[in-house]
Amino acid sequence: MEKRDNRRRLLTATVVSDKMDKTRVVQIQKVAKHAKYEKPVRRFVKYKAHDEKNATKVGDVVRIMETRPLSKDKRWIIQEVVGSKA
Repeated sequence: MEKRDNRRRLLTATVVSDKMDKTRVVQIQKVAKHAKYEKPVRRFVKYKAHDEKNATKVGDVVRIMETRPLSKDKRWIIQEVVGSKA
């Protein structure tokens, strides 16, 4: 486990849109059991993340970090690319 100096949240997400300048839409998948039927249910959450150099493309797996509000919807920055689309 890596040591961090701050308490900002770090998440791993997949880039699903790169159409905006310096902004990427990333998606996080969560798997939880249904309360009544106990079947695994996939939930998806989308965030807008800042990408200063427009370095990421659709399909890339990235690590995002929570930050101060950068715009109306943007609260995350892309910290690093973990993997890419093969």
